[in-house]
Amino acid sequence: MLAFVSDARFADHLTGPHHPERPDRIRAVHAAVRAAGMLHTPSPFPDFQMDFSLRRLDQPQLIELAAEPVNLQLLHAIHTEAYVAHVRRVCDHGGGVLDQGDTVVCPTSFEVARLAAGAVVRACDAVMTGECTRAFAAVRPPGHHAEPDRALGFCVFANLSVGARYLQHKWGIGKIAIVDFDVHHGNGTQAIFESDPSIYFVSMHQDPRTLWPRTGFAWEIGTGKARGYKMNIPFNPGAEDIDYLRVMDDIILPELDEFQPEFLMISAGFDAHRDDPLADINLTETGFELMTRSLCALADKHCRGRVVSVLEGGYDLRSLGRSVVRHLAGMS
Repeated sequence: MLAFVSDARFADHLTGPHHPERPDRIRAVHAAVRAAGMLHTPSPFPDFQMDFSLRRLDQPQLIELAAEPVNLQLLHAIHTEAYVAHVRRVCDHGGGVLDQGDTVVCPTSFEVARLAAGAVVRACDAVMTGECTRAFAAVRPPGHHAEPDRALGFCVFANLSVGARYLQHKWGIGKIAIVDFDVHHGNGTQAIFESDPSIYFVSMHQDPRTLWPRTGFAWEIGTGKARGYKMNIPFNPGAEDIDYLRVMDDIILPELDEFQPEFLMISAGFDAHRDDPLADINLTETGFELMTRSLCALADKHCRGRVVSVLEGGYDLRSLGRSVVRHLAGMS
């Protein structure tokens, strides 16, 4: 069984009229999964209309689960108390820009960001209690760029990282594999777990010499006891499905086979799609589905099938919606 964890309140994080990480992203995801026949509940965004031209045949049926805001104790397991207080203070004073760059917040953003991390925790609980086998958390703001003490790249709190640490502290999970196929390097996740050998982090992204955040070189492999448990795989601009799938089969899966994780988490960014405006990788919906199927097969082998996937990037609305549908098909 596959769960879909989300909330209409994710559209309440307002970033301005021309910001790529905009509320219509979550609306498009909800519209697409319903257009595909994966959910039959009324949309929380009835006024949002978009034609995704999706087939409704043989699509998995999703269990829809509600999210609740994460408690501060779980946030503080990942982020400094000073940073969490700073985010709250900026939002309480009307919003602004957290990183003097592009991470915009409004008065409701602190609670919405707590809700995003809470959705991942809810997904983890659902998998661990047997409510479902796998879960996808459709959230915003995204999280994989957020570092312990600062926001970055549209990301406020490190949603997936909060869930990973929760799995270890609450449920006693030992080794966790995190695979990030967002087109941008998952610098926040890497920074959080840089020296932690219980987390094998893999990031597949466009070459940092050609794309923000200019980190994620192949020589970045972790520090201390975690050296060798962090893998960065940069791709040249123009890379296609075949390039990603070859790396998945030849490099990533053998490494994770040897690691033998107990739980798999996916930072599912869809901005490596060929139609996305923020980068230069040429993946298709088929590529995302095939990568997902390979990762879930690994989870079947080592993790009792347990997978939690979390939405990261993806800024072309139509390709985002279609890619999420195919990702969910791969998870099923």
